[in-house]
Amino acid sequence: MELKDEIRIEAPKHEIYAALNDPDVLKAAIPGCQQLDKLSDNELEAKVTLKIGPVKATFGGKVTLDTTGAPDRFSLVGEGNGGVAGFAKGGADVELAADGDATILRYVAKADVGGKLAMLGSRLIDSTAQKLAGQFFENFSQKVTPNQEAG
Repeated sequence: MELKDEIRIEAPKHEIYAALNDPDVLKAAIPGCQQLDKLSDNELEAKVTLKIGPVKATFGGKVTLDTTGAPDRFSLVGEGNGGVAGFAKGGADVELAADGDATILRYVAKADVGGKLAMLGSRLIDSTAQKLAGQFFENFSQKVTPNQEAG
């Protein structure tokens, strides 16, 4: 599965980049995130509870960041294990572009699931992933622009 989108956030690029590297901001933005710990400058550990169709699972996993092209672009890869529900692994390439006083954030994400989750069907998995990505960016945008009215 592949997801692509872009969002305009009313904040300068350096603030967006800093927020994308702030575990507290990310924890608040990630749907179902219970715990997010920074292990090193480029490695995070997360615990996230998600409901996908009839399956509810808590995933524990690690995310590794590649900041080689920062602050204009960076990528991340991660995988999580949800016990009997299965596993999820994937990654994303993120690009930040200044747009006046705002920033355009573009991403391309890829994910694979296995176990019970894989049996739910790709349509349900894809629509849930799209919904979760949308929630993340809406939450993230509100977190980095707290004085802006949600539109």
